Amino acid sequence: MKKWMSMTLQQKLIALFCLTSAVILAVNIYTYAIISRMMGRVEDVYISNVNLNDLSEGLDDLQVAMSDYLRTKSSDAMEQYYRSEQDYRELLDTLNRQATDNEILLTEKNIYSLSQSYLELTSEIIQAKRGRNVEKYASLYGEASELYDEVNTFIYSLNNEQFKNNSVTYRALVESLRYMELITIIVLFLVLFGNASLIVMSTKMITEPLKLLAATADEVAKGNFEVAQLPVQQMDEVGIVTGAFNQMVTSIRNYIEQLRQTLERENQLKEREFLMQNHLKDAQLKYLQAQINPHFLFNTLNAGAQLAMMEDAEKTERFLLNVSEFFRYNVRKDDQPVTLGEEIRLVDNYVYILNVRFADEILFEKDVDESLNQVPVPGMILQPLVENAVNYGIRNIDWKGRIELTVCKKEAHISISVWDNGAGMTKERIAQVLSGEMADEVSSNSNGVGMQNVIKRLNLFFNDQAQMDIYSEGLNMGTEVVITIPYTGEEDCHVSGVVS
Repeated sequence: MKKWMSMTLQQKLIALFCLTSAVILAVNIYTYAIISRMMGRVEDVYISNVNLNDLSEGLDDLQVAMSDYLRTKSSDAMEQYYRSEQDYRELLDTLNRQATDNEILLTEKNIYSLSQSYLELTSEIIQAKRGRNVEKYASLYGEASELYDEVNTFIYSLNNEQFKNNSVTYRALVESLRYMELITIIVLFLVLFGNASLIVMSTKMITEPLKLLAATADEVAKGNFEVAQLPVQQMDEVGIVTGAFNQMVTSIRNYIEQLRQTLERENQLKEREFLMQNHLKDAQLKYLQAQINPHFLFNTLNAGAQLAMMEDAEKTERFLLNVSEFFRYNVRKDDQPVTLGEEIRLVDNYVYILNVRFADEILFEKDVDESLNQVPVPGMILQPLVENAVNYGIRNIDWKGRIELTVCKKEAHISISVWDNGAGMTKERIAQVLSGEMADEVSSNSNGVGMQNVIKRLNLFFNDQAQMDIYSEGLNMGTEVVITIPYTGEEDCHVSGVVS
């Protein structure tokens, strides 16, 4: 049944035709075999009478051949005698020669014995004739004639008896043939009825899903999309169409529901639109205020840098310029992409400011492929990594802190590595940071941009083709954060500073 359900309509029709044809052919072959066997039995009924008639004719031929030789003594007559004798002996071999209580078989045994005696007499008669012993063959001829008559009498009697028995058997076989004819007709009608039932059931299995599909499609055409899902029991063409129809109705219902929800949301938005207009001026004012404060800060820092330059305080001037550039970069619009070179310059500014604050405690090294400086990236992706390396990596260690930044091409990607020789991370901590199970800690010295924020903006910018990995062998073993972004390049690199 499972195989039938998975067939196509063409395969089902072919299988149905082959099955009904095979059943009809098998019934006809069986009927023909039975009739042929019974006809063979009918032929066997009278085969015994035919054999006895052949035996009687062979005996007559032998008697005539012997008489012709006695009369003519020709070589042709002698050849005919020996031929007739050989034929008669072969016919005698078909008779019963064993002792039995069966009257017919006993008669066959007597015929065989008498015939052997008759053959011996005829042979002696022929030899006496050839030896010109007239008296001997004349006396023997009389005995042979008596045996001939006696054998003929037995053959005739046995033939009549066999005929009577065969007649009874023949009538029984004829009755059996008539009964078989009736049985055959009944079987043929049963086969025809069975085939018709099979065809009706099979076509019903094919057409019922079509009727149900047509009725449901008519309901959908009238606008009723709350119809029940049609059962898909067969994987033929009808089953495939039914499954597609169910999916179409489900999609239409979902679309209508989404459209209804959209209309409700639009109505809610229209209701809130009036409230939003009332607060628009306040929002614009706050926005202008937010712009004025950073510009005031930049102008103040630039003024301090100019004053330091006038007083020949080069270090103070450089410090104020780096601070000014750092804050100017941070307050730009977040939705604008930057270049990789700008991100690296921001890291330089950040590290310079930290070294001024902490008396050059941070050893910062970088190995950057400058051909990648114009690659567009989302803003603030490198400085948070360096900031985390400072705050959580080398801030509280007892040895000289070192941070390495490496940027290079690697096959069809760009590899960005930030490595530190600081406190390191456990595997559990790495898994939590990458999976977002624990929020990034924001210290007082942080700009508020965490690792998860960097990961999300990278995936958004590069359509989920960016990747971030964190490597560390454990506590006090250092940490490396590697960002991989797509790029078409020819030059490979080895990322230096990987913790090993």
